[in-house]
Amino acid sequence: MAKIKLAKSKVDKLVEICKSFDNEGSELINVLHKAQETFGYLPAEVQEIIARELNVSVAHVYGVVTFYSFFSMVPKGEFPISICMGTACYVRGAEKVLEEFKRQLSVPVGETTEDGKFSISCLRCVGACGLAPVVTIGERVYGRVSAGDVADIIKEYQK
Repeated sequence: MAKIKLAKSKVDKLVEICKSFDNEGSELINVLHKAQETFGYLPAEVQEIIARELNVSVAHVYGVVTFYSFFSMVPKGEFPISICMGTACYVRGAEKVLEEFKRQLSVPVGETTEDGKFSISCLRCVGACGLAPVVTIGERVYGRVSAGDVADIIKEYQK
């Protein structure tokens, strides 16, 4: 993956985030949440600055980022699509819904469409099992989604 060059203002913002948590290594997850909220994702350069500011190893930061599915090292789309693959959703057809999103958008899981509009990811459980299968796009939750619903859902965001 190509390295990115962070603008000084972005580096300063990241340093400020770390300071807001007293540069405590024990606050790593909170710092990562704030950093991702600010940058949209956590590229290697952001992780390196966080490691330096919190006085922890880059390997430790990377380990936390890759362990928790909430964190992303690649930019998410303007409209991040998450398909729940928990047991209830899976049994009720989530895999077919996922395949249809991938087909319609021509993008694999974990990546973003070329226009930057959509990204696809999978979740373990959204806690809405009674609505299975469930898809979220940003903060919006879609319940009882079938593969046949996918085109109409995508159209809502292509206006």
